[in-house]
Parts: sequence; C-alpha cells; structure tokens
Amino acid sequence: MIKVAAAGDIHAGGPDDERLAETLAAAGRDAELILLAGDLTLHGEPEEARTLAEAVRGMETPIVAVLGNHDWHANRRDEVVEVLSDAGIRMLDRAWTVLDVAGTKVGVVGVKGFVGGFPDSELPDFGEPSLRRVYAETTEEVEALRRGLEAIASCPVRIALLHYAPTTTTLEGEPPVIWAFLGSDRLAAPIAEHRPDLVLHGHGHLGTFEGFIGAVPVYNVAQPVMGKDFWVFELGGA
Repeated sequence: MIKVAAAGDIHAGGPDDERLAETLAAAGRDAELILLAGDLTLHGEPEEARTLAEAVRGMETPIVAVLGNHDWHANRRDEVVEVLSDAGIRMLDRAWTVLDVAGTKVGVVGVKGFVGGFPDSELPDFGEPSLRRVYAETTEEVEALRRGLEAIASCPVRIALLHYAPTTTTLEGEPPVIWAFLGSDRLAAPIAEHRPDLVLHGHGHLGTFEGFIGAVPVYNVAQPVMGKDFWVFELGGA
C-alpha cells in the first residue's frame, strides 16, 4: 500500500500563505506522494507561485500538480509553471508521468480539464466560432486524458489528476445553474473506458467530497470541500 496526500485550491497568494510550508511538510510526513489539483495560486501571478515554491523547496516527497483556472487568470501561465517546476514540483499539462513510490510504479495523468456541462446543460459544438473554440478546448483536454491513461495502462497504480470536475456526483451542493462552468462529463468517457484507481479534482468549492464514474472513485479535493488541508488516500496495486 502507498499513501497519497491530495488537495486542490490551495490558492497561494491568499490568507493561508503563512501555513503553506507547515501544511505541505505535514503532508510529506504523512504520505509518499503529494498531488495538487489546480488553483495553486490566487490570481496566476508568478509572485504567488514563488510563495508555493518556497514552501516546497527541498522537500523529499515527490509533488505532482496541474493548473487550475486561477493559475491562468493573469495570462502568465509559462512563468508560473517555470517557478513551480524549478522548485521541484512536477507540473503536468495534458501529460503524464510515472513515479517509483515505495517500490510501486504509480502513473499519474494530469490535465486541467475545462468547461462544457453535463446532461441537460451542455455546451454544443455549434454556433459562433468563439463558442466552438470552447468546445474544441475541452476536446483537447479529453483527448490528452485518454492518451495519458493509455500510456500508464501497465502501472499497478493509476491516477487521473484534474482541476475541473468530470462528474456531477462531486458537484452536489453547487448551484446547478453553474455546473456547466465547473466541468464537463465529456471528461468522464476516457475515465470510464480505462478505469484508473483514483480520480481527483478541485474547483467546486461547495461540492461533494466523494463521487464516482461507474465504479471508479472520484474525489473533489478542493480544500473548502474537505474542510482540511490534505486528504491521505491509501492505494495498492492489482
């Protein structure tokens, strides 16, 4: 068994900055792998990313992260990624990685995901070019998730790490009128097909912690949902 500590929506650059180093150090003591499900910063400014970078610098526990919508807000995505990568965080953006965690090969696919909605409230691939670009952006995230899950298929432990929700089961509690902006069930198709051991996301601060896609467990690890800094999952291979 391996222990994985996960959290989303830590929002470096906000009021909890003084606790960042302490909480991350605690996660590193409690687990062998740390996963961050996006919204690493408050407004996507490199200065905010440096706060997180300083909090993790020198940690031995591997950290894997994806970006969230807040991390794109200032349109300085490349700078944010560079700052965090230089500090040792393995940043995934439509990519995957395989880590040796306590002697077990762990495959992690990381995509931000995007908007699009769920049955009865879905954005179509029709109409104005701007709307169709939104649809195309989600398509690229879905295809990257599929490619990643195919690439890590042989790993004993497989994890999908997102920011946007791939199911409404972890959005219960959020106003349904905004679900279309909190994720897309199109992200669920490759998850249902490849059935990773664990799916994590954030973004929906008023959502529900535990959900599912078929038999695949999905968890909304946004800190406001968990009511704690990190959640530690115990995972074992087949």
